[in-house]
Amino acid sequence: MRHPSIRLRLTVVYAIVLVVTSAALLALNYWLLYHTLYNNIHDPTAAQLAQMRGAAPDAGSDLDVKLRSVDIDAARIAALRRQTLLGTAGASAIGLLVTAVAGLAISWIVAGRLLRPLRTLTATTRRISQDRLHERIALTGRQDELKELADTFDEMVGRLEAAFASQRRFVADAAHDLRTPLAIVRSGMEVQLAKRRSTPEQWRATADRVLTATARAERMLDGLLALARSDSGVIATEPYDLATAAAAAVSGADEEADRAGLAVTCDLRPAPVAGDPVLLDRLVGNLVDNAVRHNHDGGWVEVVTGRGDGRAVVSVRNSGPEIPPAAVDRLFEPFQRLVSGRAAGASSTGLGLAIVRSIVHAHAGTITATPNADGGLTVAVTLPVYGYT
Repeated sequence: MRHPSIRLRLTVVYAIVLVVTSAALLALNYWLLYHTLYNNIHDPTAAQLAQMRGAAPDAGSDLDVKLRSVDIDAARIAALRRQTLLGTAGASAIGLLVTAVAGLAISWIVAGRLLRPLRTLTATTRRISQDRLHERIALTGRQDELKELADTFDEMVGRLEAAFASQRRFVADAAHDLRTPLAIVRSGMEVQLAKRRSTPEQWRATADRVLTATARAERMLDGLLALARSDSGVIATEPYDLATAAAAAVSGADEEADRAGLAVTCDLRPAPVAGDPVLLDRLVGNLVDNAVRHNHDGGWVEVVTGRGDGRAVVSVRNSGPEIPPAAVDRLFEPFQRLVSGRAAGASSTGLGLAIVRSIVHAHAGTITATPNADGGLTVAVTLPVYGYT
């Protein structure tokens, strides 16, 4: 069953309000007229008529004639009053009917003009699709509720356009990065199989390259799974200390830090939080790994954990190449790397900081990244502190 349109409903409401208001005004006018005719306007012969009737005149006398004349005039005045009230009521009814008809027509036109921006919004919404997210309503005119609705819709479409563009870039970059190790594996095996005679050493070298490539693909798939898990928002909630996660992350990165000659310093104080221990380990581990890999030989890494103002904090600072402030936000996008000597190594998947940001958001935290004046980056993560001392 099709329901009445908003325009029709607004028209009926406007018309009802107009008719009720007009009817109330006419009723007030009728009452004032009645009050004036019967209370404020007095018959000038009324007192005389009472005195004459008190005299008990004889039939046929001049007084009796005057009395009959006064009675006739009083009857005429009463009839005139009734006619005036009936005429006023009839004219009011006709006027009310005309007002109702005119009100319906005017209300229909006014409602249509008021709802015109909604029709524009509806038409634009029907045109917008995944491939036409560039369109906007761009409603003009004064700032009112309808324009605010249209502007909000435009902002929402803008966010959707950015999200779809980011998704397309993510899929393309993921496909490209996953294709690289697979291409290494395939080309290595094809070359080896094409040889008529292959020595065990050649097969061992090929196997090493295959293992390295598959390990890189495995790390990337693990990163994608962690990113999907944190983005889903369905995480465990357990007491955990970020200092424990930081100690494990530093211990796991010792070998790589020693090869690069990095000086790693730690100030690990209790930082209790509530969250998913696996994801929190991944969060701190990615920060430390990122600081170690995106560094220069003989550099330094500083890891600090603690709490304050009801927040648990973990901060990781490192030396390294200078990072333009405008490029910091891009580092948190998947598969976005800055050009540097160590950034594009085989152990880098391009998902480290993207996973960190997703995990932080899943735990209702905040993350900030600030380039250091002498090169490198400082990344600080704050999470709600867990309710124990």
